[in-house]
Amino acid sequence: MNEDIEIVKREFTSRRSFPRKIISDERCSSKEIVVEGACHHNLKNINITLPKNKLIVFTGVSGSGKSTLVFDTIYAEAQRRFVDGLSSTSKRHFEKVGKPSVDKIYGLSPAIAIQQKSLGNNPRSTVGTLTEISDYLRILYEKIGIPYCLNCGTPIYKQTPREIAESICKKFSAGESFIIYAPLLTQKTNDINSSIRELFQGGFRKLRLDSNIIDITEETRISQTGNLSIDVISKEFFLPNVLGKENNTEFIDRVTAEIRNLLLYTKGTLEIVSNSGKILYYSAEQICARCHTVFPEITIQHFSYNTPIGMCPDCRGLGVEQEISPLLLIDDENVSILDGALKWFGNLRDGKKSTWPTGPLDILFEHYNLDIETPWSKLPEWFRNIILYGSGEEKLKYRSAQGMKDNYKAVKGLVPELTRLYYDTDSEHTRKKYGDYMVSKPCKACKGTRLCPEARSIKVGNLTISEVNALSIDDAMKWILEIYNSLDNKTWELSKELLMEIYNRLSLLVDVGLNYLSLNRTAPTLSGGEGQRVRLACQLNSGIVDVLYVLDEPSTGLHPKDTKKLIQTMQRLRDLGNTVLVVEHEQDIMKNADWLVDIGPKAGNGGGYVMAEGTPDVVLADNNSLTAQYLCGKLKVGLKRVPKDVRNQGKWLILKGVKYNNLKNVTARIPIGSLTCITGVSGSGKSSLIGGVLEPLLNRRINGGLDPVGKYESLTGDEYLDKLVNVSQSPIGRRPTSNPATYTGLFDKIRKVFANTEYAKEKGFNSEYFSFNSNKGRCEICEGQGQIKIEMHFLPDVWIPCTECGGKRFKADILKAKFKDKDISEVLEMDVEKALSFFIGYKDIVGILQTLKDVGLDYIKLGQSATTLSGGEAQRVKLAKELSTKVKGSMIYILDEPTTGLHFNDIQHLLKVFQRLVDIGHTLVVIEHDLNIIKMADWVIDLGPEGGADGGEIIAQGTVEDILNNPNSYTGQALKSSINPQEGYFTGDKICL
Repeated sequence: MNEDIEIVKREFTSRRSFPRKIISDERCSSKEIVVEGACHHNLKNINITLPKNKLIVFTGVSGSGKSTLVFDTIYAEAQRRFVDGLSSTSKRHFEKVGKPSVDKIYGLSPAIAIQQKSLGNNPRSTVGTLTEISDYLRILYEKIGIPYCLNCGTPIYKQTPREIAESICKKFSAGESFIIYAPLLTQKTNDINSSIRELFQGGFRKLRLDSNIIDITEETRISQTGNLSIDVISKEFFLPNVLGKENNTEFIDRVTAEIRNLLLYTKGTLEIVSNSGKILYYSAEQICARCHTVFPEITIQHFSYNTPIGMCPDCRGLGVEQEISPLLLIDDENVSILDGALKWFGNLRDGKKSTWPTGPLDILFEHYNLDIETPWSKLPEWFRNIILYGSGEEKLKYRSAQGMKDNYKAVKGLVPELTRLYYDTDSEHTRKKYGDYMVSKPCKACKGTRLCPEARSIKVGNLTISEVNALSIDDAMKWILEIYNSLDNKTWELSKELLMEIYNRLSLLVDVGLNYLSLNRTAPTLSGGEGQRVRLACQLNSGIVDVLYVLDEPSTGLHPKDTKKLIQTMQRLRDLGNTVLVVEHEQDIMKNADWLVDIGPKAGNGGGYVMAEGTPDVVLADNNSLTAQYLCGKLKVGLKRVPKDVRNQGKWLILKGVKYNNLKNVTARIPIGSLTCITGVSGSGKSSLIGGVLEPLLNRRINGGLDPVGKYESLTGDEYLDKLVNVSQSPIGRRPTSNPATYTGLFDKIRKVFANTEYAKEKGFNSEYFSFNSNKGRCEICEGQGQIKIEMHFLPDVWIPCTECGGKRFKADILKAKFKDKDISEVLEMDVEKALSFFIGYKDIVGILQTLKDVGLDYIKLGQSATTLSGGEAQRVKLAKELSTKVKGSMIYILDEPTTGLHFNDIQHLLKVFQRLVDIGHTLVVIEHDLNIIKMADWVIDLGPEGGADGGEIIAQGTVEDILNNPNSYTGQALKSSINPQEGYFTGDKICL
């Protein structure tokens, strides 16, 4: 062995002190939460003390560090400590939480975060299941539900023999007589004559055969032919002339004994006939008294469409079926089938199609003496139906391939044939191909209720459980009250606890402003704000104390009319003995806080400081707080402009006769080239009007989309528009390598700049080498991410900088290419503001950067991962992309609550963007609750008056003045309270901001 070989190890330049974990400290307090040295993300070594059992609101401009402090530091540390105390086995069931960058936090309680995240995409998850109201309803229906016969619809009331006897005494008068008839049970032996012998031995002497009365003995024989109706006849009973307590009890005892004896031999149903001709029906079992159909025993599982026994057997509990839509099969009705009238066949003249479609089509046209060149719209309707649905019993003659033999067969039709292929295939790819021609329709069997026939046939208070689930929360509460006050004593005792629990849970949903929702509203259709308030209502019902609740903008999607209810709900949560931390921008919530914290002064690296903290009065008096300046009126949101006078303009987008969801045949008028706000209380129909009808309809007509469109009568004015853009708050990318520079196209231009450097030309590097999505230039160890994930098993995964590229994402020789002494990685680390001065002279790059700055995103880094952007930031990046793109023609932009997550200062930037788009001549349609945006609108469409079934009407549409002067408009009332005429908001008959 060569002893001169030296094994080199890593060298350590200095010794490190080992930090000791401090379990307790004199600063720990049961009355305060103390945060020391918080420097997570952009936080600048924050030290802050928060009082416990208070409603604490955190505010500040977007990107200032509010959520980082509240969610990523305080809440994350509380969760980490909780999970840390669990066993290794239990830890597997919890999401791994990393330790935030903070020195110490004292006084933490167990924490619950109620964030604006999706409640999932499972269509089986509903408001009822999320709040557990559905569970209590199922128990209620199982306990006191009245079954209705599956055959004839007669209600089935199962009663004991004594209850039946007591009821008879109440139904008939004193001195009246009656006879009891009971259908004979012959299933045991299937021998009528054997049953007759048993009846005789049991003391019965008469039978009713169909309508004939016969006497029986042990020797009586009946011929068993046909469907013979046989009833056992009791002796005749005479009610006492005087119904006193003593003789009444004795009479009831005798009738009860007779009924019990009858039930030993009969099916369990009774027919009581009085001498006056009055007939009563009773059931001692779950059997229909009229047609004797047996109703199965019911369990809780029958009322759940998530169980095999409870789900509709036809749709498997989904409530919908997939059907081929003829409308989706037709591509262009003005051309012939050969030229592509039907999408399934396509253009049969292009030479690439097989002869399979054309051969049968030729025979079909020849058989009915029609020309195959005829446009689809001019073919007879009966013939079009044959192609779509088949020829039925009529068979056509087809020549075999060899021409030796003729075959006769019916035309199958595209709709039934594609339906068969869709359900027969096991290939997801093939099913998706057929699915492009299908639409979802309510299941024909269960009518969309999802439940089995038995569950659909049980009622409480004349409503099935599906009908109750379809009620709005308000109506469901009224139903519960009616049931509570109308039940008999026995049933009331059995169900009062259930009814009270359901009522209380419904009340909590009303308290958080969700009275318009129905219990069967599916979770995927709820907005982030609605989902958050559903979870908030669940927490209120739990009644637990000394918990740290963390909420993320709970006012999202809430009309100003309902903000007071939300504030009261959060105060109730506090009054239970909890600490409530809220990230919020809504001014009423800030003013009603016990403690207010303003983070700033700017966003990104310019933020991360506590600008002011204390009671709202203390913060309002602090000149360092940008929020305080807006709250006390020193700064105002708005632009110095007079809204357009759109009344007399000639170009309008008019959507008539909309009857979708809760919309009641409404007609909306939208002026072209203006800013239109769609307003109204939550659930009034705003999203149904715009997202359910207008947006998908315009997408079809202008962009060629295939989205389903809600029911409407007509749309005019779309000829004035050239393109539709839906600017949503969905992420701009889901991969870590997606960023604002790549999304806006800015990075392509920057890569070209680096490709033109002397070094890049010398090495032959084109722009592709400067992409971290290309293996030509990116670091292959981290694949262009700059970080490597290390799995830590029971601990959270750790991301460490890539040791190969040092976190710079690119290969070493790529980083040698310099532009103004900066490599491509250093440019990606620049924020927009710095990049603007760096790229002076490059108009195409500066143009995009300037647009990002105009929308208030001058603080974000060019290479910042898309996954770290908030919904509001993502939306503004999309707006910046649209603004920086040179387009020809008139655009229509649709935005749904673009102020979500925006501070007053950010809204000011957004308004400038809106004004810029309108000045160019584009049309903006904005669904919004924020009064600062509504006040700037040229046209307002206000829906209501309430949510759910009580909404769906256009209360007013016109200028802001028109809305202000409408006494029925909640939006107008909110605007009046927010506009102060003495501060110059009014000039003449115009509103100026």
